Amino acid sequence: MIIWVNGAFGAGKTQTAHELQRRIPNSYIYDPENAGYFIRKNIPAGMAKNDFQDHLVWRETNYGMIKYIHDEYDGTLIIPMTIVDPGYFDDIVGRLRRDGVDIHHFALCATRETLLKRLRSRGENDRSWAAQQIDRCMEGLSLPVFGQQLQTDGMTISEVVEAIAVTLGITLMPDHRGKLRKTYDKVVTQIRHIRFFQ
Repeated sequence: MIIWVNGAFGAGKTQTAHELQRRIPNSYIYDPENAGYFIRKNIPAGMAKNDFQDHLVWRETNYGMIKYIHDEYDGTLIIPMTIVDPGYFDDIVGRLRRDGVDIHHFALCATRETLLKRLRSRGENDRSWAAQQIDRCMEGLSLPVFGQQLQTDGMTISEVVEAIAVTLGITLMPDHRGKLRKTYDKVVTQIRHIRFFQ
């Protein structure tokens, strides 16, 4: 099974993916962004695009990697990635589905105010690159192709994870962590995924 966690920047994709991994036995997180950073570092400057998703090779690379892992790995693959262009979504997710891959997509949605609040909580201001993408992401994710949509305003990450599990009919491992440990895990995950450039 593949679980794709989509959403605007600040929607909680990364935290949700890591919480899913903690609570789903034999699961693995695949990050499509890494292909983008590889491409960015290994092409002539004149070929670079503002968004590495605009590179066809990014979409082909991620399709190939996801298909390869799916075919060779017997666990659950979790993919946190914002993708709001229907054509690009089809190049990866649509193509995988046409290949018969069992892939479940969830768009974590929230109001603009909630997204800005979450971005501020991680040190970004209203003029940051992520904040500037909010309207584009919200518009894209409202399209039918991006269902299943979860409205996450007022939900904790644990509640989001539990909602995904209920939808998929899977049983999560119990979470025996205390509040302090949960906070620690959240901060560590956030620090490990800080991007110093976009």
